[in-house]
Amino acid sequence: MAETKVEDGAVNEIEYDCRDAITDGIIDLIKPSVIEVDDRVRTVRESQLELRQQIDSLAEELRIISEQQKPTVDLETYVKKLNNSRRKVMLVNNILQNVQDRLNKLYNNVSKETARRKATLDPAKPK
Repeated sequence: MAETKVEDGAVNEIEYDCRDAITDGIIDLIKPSVIEVDDRVRTVRESQLELRQQIDSLAEELRIISEQQKPTVDLETYVKKLNNSRRKVMLVNNILQNVQDRLNKLYNNVSKETARRKATLDPAKPK
């Protein structure tokens, strides 16, 4: 039985050596890939940080530019121009209305005067 224990111990030692060899082989196989992935993750994180800083910088520059420049379209001046034009159109409309009223009165007066003169020139015609 003593031999069995020694053999069992030797078998166990061989199993452990075998496991250690397999483990070391797997680690040696995977380690370069893990290191490469770790390096790439670090590189991506650094580039994302740099990109975020550039975006923040660009946003700040755009904010400064927009504050320094006037808006491309100043609507207030156009609104004022439209209101002035509307007032002018209303004024012209009032003038035209007054002219039309005067022309109507003049036409009525001319019609009355023409009828009166006809009546004076042609007294023989009965009405």
